[in-house]
Amino acid sequence: MSYVKPAELVTRMVDAGAYKLQLSTRDTLIRSFMGAAFLTMGAAFAVTVSTNTGQPLLGALLFPVGFVILYLFGYDLLTGVFTLGPLAVIDKRPGATLGAMFRNWGLVFLGNFGGAFFIAILMAIYFTYGFSTEPSAVGHAISEIGHSRTVGYADHGAAGMLTLFIRGVLCNWLVSTGVVLSMVSDNVVAKILAMWLPIMLFFYMGFEHSVVNMFLFPSGLLLGADFTLMDYLIWNEIPTVIGNLVGGLLFVGLPLYFTHGKPTARRVRGEKSTTRRLRRTPVAGPTPAPVVEAAAESSKDSDRLAEPLSVG
Repeated sequence: MSYVKPAELVTRMVDAGAYKLQLSTRDTLIRSFMGAAFLTMGAAFAVTVSTNTGQPLLGALLFPVGFVILYLFGYDLLTGVFTLGPLAVIDKRPGATLGAMFRNWGLVFLGNFGGAFFIAILMAIYFTYGFSTEPSAVGHAISEIGHSRTVGYADHGAAGMLTLFIRGVLCNWLVSTGVVLSMVSDNVVAKILAMWLPIMLFFYMGFEHSVVNMFLFPSGLLLGADFTLMDYLIWNEIPTVIGNLVGGLLFVGLPLYFTHGKPTARRVRGEKSTTRRLRRTPVAGPTPAPVVEAAAESSKDSDRLAEPLSVG
């Protein structure tokens, strides 16, 4: 299996970030809508497996299916562009400005929310036979997730908000690791395996992912869960988005960029500068013959002086 070394990996990360900032509004919205749709179908699948088998670990083991599909298709998540976009700005790529970055983040957020909410509506219909019956067991499980991870945090006040934020940070530390690892090989099997591991870990540990929550919490509201839209926004989505931004950029993007990207660039620039200096240095010509002869005579005199004196 091919392996991309960290220095080249950072170049790919910056290239990807610069490319995403140049995408049209239409392409960005479509890619982010579809990305969230695949991710949240994977989340619905994982909750279904966990509920029907009583084995949360099995659900976490299978959750990365949606993540793998969306990244193999080249779609986008807010958590991924949080990490890649700023690197292109820091690297001063053409067109990679703060304005372009914020525009990209805003469009991806809208597209992700649209895709996640669309799947939430479809799943709510599926869990209730078109809202004609009580939610199925899986529907009840999703409703409980929405209640416990909004009102549950609010019950703890500031400590709950801090916990929510930290869970958002830890989540995108792992999710962005999965995004970056999708570039660590050109082999499809290697890509899938590399992405799978950190995504499975985040889901099982119950960390907070802003895009997954765009599905879980609207689903809970549609299914009659006991929390409000403001509970969702204040006690989950907004702090989670901020935590995801910090986790992905601070613990994934920047460490890789500054340890494998910038130093490498400085070394290359230093080598080019050294080469230019050497080219400007005049090359010494052949030593004139009289100088060579004088040096030889001086050497002979030194040899005679160094010979031991004979005792008569």
